[in-house]
Amino acid sequence: MDYFKFNNNLKPEKGSFLISEPFLPDPNFERTVVLLCEHNEEGSFGFVLNKVSAVTLEDILEEVENFQEQVYIGGPVEQNTLHFIHKADYLEGGTQIGDGLYWGGNFEQLLLLIDTKQIKPEDFRFFVGYSGWGAGQLVEELKANSWIVAHNATKDLVFDTDNQTLWKTALNRLGGRFSIYSNYPTDPRLN
Repeated sequence: MDYFKFNNNLKPEKGSFLISEPFLPDPNFERTVVLLCEHNEEGSFGFVLNKVSAVTLEDILEEVENFQEQVYIGGPVEQNTLHFIHKADYLEGGTQIGDGLYWGGNFEQLLLLIDTKQIKPEDFRFFVGYSGWGAGQLVEELKANSWIVAHNATKDLVFDTDNQTLWKTALNRLGGRFSIYSNYPTDPRLN
């Protein structure tokens, strides 16, 4: 089954996945999958989907009670900021980034919906920080083969795939040589 289209021309876009190559030396992005929320001539940004923090939303927002959803580390930039992606088309002000995938929205409305238990926690993913690239920076990293671009981000991969297996699952969905990459050891000396 062909889940993604692999982009051999190295052209990321909003709603793409950036899958780190197996031996990317940056500890912020080792074996990660980043959902791109924006990519244009000014730069790019998105969120690492498979790095869970040790805190819940309730731990970092005093106005949130009885909402034990894990918070993820979206990236190394501005880790004092909170962001969210979701599949709640009813939340006002969200930016669509893919088929049924949204970034942000009316935060006051979200807090009210959490307080009145009108949302499904599994429809939201919260992040501290984000992953960002300045103008041309991501394109240079792609030329250096640091990332594999997969188009057509899917809700199931974002929300329903175990964090421990997300990187491997994303590569397997691309098929071919990428399935082989998914089995590379973390330390190439162990191969």
